[in-house]
Amino acid sequence: MQAASVHFTPAARTAWHTHPVGQTVYVLEGVGRCQRRGGPVEVIRPGDRVFFEPREEHWNGAAPDRFMTHLAMLEVDENDNGATWSEHVTDEEYSATAAAA
Repeated sequence: MQAASVHFTPAARTAWHTHPVGQTVYVLEGVGRCQRRGGPVEVIRPGDRVFFEPREEHWNGAAPDRFMTHLAMLEVDENDNGATWSEHVTDEEYSATAAAA
C-alpha cells in the first residue's frame, strides 16, 4: 500500500491516468474535481471518498478557485507499477460543467 498527501493549487490537475490495482482518494481540505473517462466532472469536498476501479482512466485536481488536498492510497502491481500516465487534461475537459457545482 502506498499513501501520499497531495496538495493542488487552484485549477491544478493530474493528467489522465490509470492504476493497475485501483486507487482511493480521500479529500482532506478544499474543493476539488475528478472525472472518469466518458463520465461527468465531479466536485469533491472534505470527507468525500472516491474509488477508481483498477485500470479506470481518470484525473483529479483542484477547483478553479480553490486549493485541495487529498490522501491518495493505492497498491502497486507485481512489477511495482502504481500508475500509467496518459495525455494532459485539456482546459475544455477540466472546465466541463461539474455535476455538483
